[in-house]
This record gives sequence, C-alpha cells and structure tokens, in this order.
Amino acid sequence: MGSSAAYQLSKRGVKTLAIDQFSPPHTLGSTHGDTRITRKGIGEGVQYTPLSLRSYEIIEAIEQETNSDSELLQKTGGLIICSSPDSLARHTEAFFQNTVDAAKKYGIKHDILSAQDIRKRFPQFKVSQDEIGYYEYDAGIMRPERIVEQHLKLARANGAEIHSQEKLLDFNETASGITVKTDKDTYHCQDLVLSVGPWLNQIVLKNSFDAIFKVYRQVLYWFDIKDRYKEFSAPQFPIFIWELKSGKNGIYGFPAVDGPDGGFKLAFEQYDESCTTSSVDREVSPSEIESMFENYVAPHFPGAKDKCVRSAICLYTVTPDGAFVIDRLPGHKNVLLCSPCSGHGFKHSPAIGECIADLVLTGNSKIDLTSFKLDRF
Repeated sequence: MGSSAAYQLSKRGVKTLAIDQFSPPHTLGSTHGDTRITRKGIGEGVQYTPLSLRSYEIIEAIEQETNSDSELLQKTGGLIICSSPDSLARHTEAFFQNTVDAAKKYGIKHDILSAQDIRKRFPQFKVSQDEIGYYEYDAGIMRPERIVEQHLKLARANGAEIHSQEKLLDFNETASGITVKTDKDTYHCQDLVLSVGPWLNQIVLKNSFDAIFKVYRQVLYWFDIKDRYKEFSAPQFPIFIWELKSGKNGIYGFPAVDGPDGGFKLAFEQYDESCTTSSVDREVSPSEIESMFENYVAPHFPGAKDKCVRSAICLYTVTPDGAFVIDRLPGHKNVLLCSPCSGHGFKHSPAIGECIADLVLTGNSKIDLTSFKLDRF
C-alpha cells in the first residue's frame, strides 16, 4: 500500500518521501511469497469489487507503460469451491454467494460448476458430490515483489525520494504541519500516510489499538508436483479458494509458477494465537509440514507428493470484522492510517494507493471508503 501511494502521489506532482525500515520488497511483513490471488468478484463484501476492478486497470496500465518483461498480473482463472451452507465453516459469512452476487452485479464473466463439472474441468481437485464451484475467467496471480518494485521505480522516476533501511520512531502534528522522526533524521511535511502493516501497534500507535489490530502468523507451503507439473500449471490448474466441509479452515492456493521443481503453493488461514513482529517464529517446523500434507494436501490433491520443497512465513494484520481501516488517525487532521489488512488486501493495493492520493489532495476518494472507517469499532 505504501509503494502504491508513493507512486500515485508522485505521479500527480506531489513532493513525496517514502520511508521503510527495511529494503522493499522484503520478506518480513505481508507482501512477499511470489504470488498473491487476485479476483474481480469479491466475496468479502460488495464494497471491495470497485477496488479490485480499478486495480486490474492500474496494473495493466503499468505493464503497458513500462513494457516490462516481468509479468505483474497473470490471468490463470480462479476456482472457488463451496458445499451446502449448513455444513460450511466460512472465513467470511456468505463468501460464496457474495462472490456470485458481485459477479452478476458487475458483469464479471464466470461459470457456476457442479461437482461433476469440477471433476471434468479440473480433475486435480478431489471434490465431494455436494460441492459446487464458482469459476472466474479473469482471476489469477499478482506478483507482489515485482509490483512493489515497479511502484517504487515509477515513484523515483516521478521525483519521489525513497529512503530504505530507515526506521520511523515518532511523529507529531501541530498547526504548522507534521514532524516525523526516524533513526536517521527529522522531516517536516503537510500530510503523513502510515502504511506500516504488522508494525502498526508496536511502533506507531503505541499499543493503543491492540484490541482492533491483531497480528497472526501464517505459513505458506510449496509441495512437490514434479511428476505432474503440467497438470498443476496454468491454465490447467487455476488459483483456488476451497471452503472445506470439515474443520474450521479453508485452503487457498496457486498453480505452479517456478518450473517442475518449484512445487505448487497453498496455505490456510490461522487465527489461533496472535503475535508481534518481534515474537513471531519465522521457522516452519517438520511437524507443521507433516500436518499440512496429511490434513489439507493428501485428501484434496492426490497428485501432490509429501515433499515440501519450500515454505515461508507471512504476517496478517486482522481486524475484528476482517475489513480494512483507511481513515484519519483520531486526533490528527492530516495523518492517514492505511491498514488494508486481514489477509485479502494486496489485490486491492493499486487502487488503494490511488484512493490515498485522492484523500491527501482533495479529502475525498472516487471509490467509496466509508466502510473502512475506524469509528465502526
């Protein structure tokens, strides 16, 4: 979100300084792992689809503008699998139906598939007879590291200053503007955008919103499909979100994108125990890998092997309702808190950067952000 906002502000001729305590893109926050799901029909709520549609437009325009050899967005198709409402443990209430409703409202090309249809089109998925699918033709993969790199490259070209390896310590707003202190310097600005991900409570808000923003450790796995690489590659294998009938977790994943030896990536969302950026365990244990394969891979993807070729840790910043916070910081006129979080934010980041630029310059956004106000809590 920060790199997108820096790009959009600098694009409009605003004198822009972006500060990061690391060197983005990096692997310590929530924006890494090579791939992120993108889709146009958004099951988390009707308020998100305009952000998604605009993000597609922005990323495609950046690809054309830069003539980049590195693809930023790949349309693989996307499959959402669901069973009867009575037996389903959802990560979002009415997620499947919300997705279908959004697709109908915005004219998004899709198919509704029976279990037989899924088996015929995508035999890699071992579905039950009472499961159904939503297939979206334009869903696919966004490349988070590449997109951050392009945002920052374009921001620099527009005259923005990008300071990496510099840590925010404090800020203070007065009638004359905002003073920002880092571990290297002090700066003065008219507007401040705080896009600090899982460091929000620790560094910026001094634990004042611990009840609203919780951080959870997530594990990403890549399992071996070398012998069946073509079957697990796009377009034969789409991105997917599978709301499992049994257990409290659904799974999501991606086609193989790194060749036969790279595996296919999948994960489930974990909310059992919160953490901080300093307390999180960034190692994945053998028992976690074994459990993932036995409970989520083997029963649903018979073509995958039990060898985990790679794993990674990602951090989710989660609000009580699973929705974003994009709002003025309480008590501050010109400080914007940008926390599009809860694990489904990256696909919207190009549009959110544009919205942030609108808010900074005009006080209003072309896309309605009222659902993301902080005072709803």
